[in-house]
Amino acid sequence: MSFRFALRPGIAGAALAVILALAATQPLSAQTPVQTPAPTPPAAATPAAPAAPAQTAPPANPGQPGDAFGEDATLTAQTIVYVKGTGTWDKAFETITASLRKVKVYLDKEGIKPNGLPMTIFTATDDTGFDYEAAMPIAEAPKNPPHGDMVLGQSPAGAALKFVHRGSYDDLDNTYEAITNYLDDKRLEAKDMFIEEYVTDPATADVSKLVVNVYVLIKPSGTSPG
Repeated sequence: MSFRFALRPGIAGAALAVILALAATQPLSAQTPVQTPAPTPPAAATPAAPAAPAQTAPPANPGQPGDAFGEDATLTAQTIVYVKGTGTWDKAFETITASLRKVKVYLDKEGIKPNGLPMTIFTATDDTGFDYEAAMPIAEAPKNPPHGDMVLGQSPAGAALKFVHRGSYDDLDNTYEAITNYLDDKRLEAKDMFIEEYVTDPATADVSKLVVNVYVLIKPSGTSPG
């Protein structure tokens, strides 16, 4: 008997019935006693495997519970010292941190303390790169204003939504995707400007454990689609 049949006792039983029927048609002298096999106890029922848990959609907020994600915010203009430039997305972190270091060197030289968190104001973006202002807020205009690619100015003001990102700078792509989905769901239209505010200093913190507040400036509701 093949191994296949050994795994299928119903087929083996049917074959045995055919053999017994053929033996009954032969002369008695040619018959040999047929031993009836002992009944095979029924196989124990195999319990059904537990169903796999249903897949659930990832939370809309990629940060931690309690983090702002779409929280209303009103930005107030601040005096800032910033480096203005252009960068590519593949080198975004290096470009921004280098610019913030330049601002810090200037502030340290002038004995000026920051009056808030470092930030990057993105003023234009496309698929390959961006225009930016890497800035530090200060309490008042310095006596020795910066020059060259370093500028004294004001940060943006107006209605915005606040989103919190935790993790590496590369993972910000996932946060921005979630932000885009959020704006689509709420039928909101963003201005062509957004701000990253660095709760952890990107120049010195563990790059895999950054905390970044993202502010998206929103157009008035009268201009939003729908």
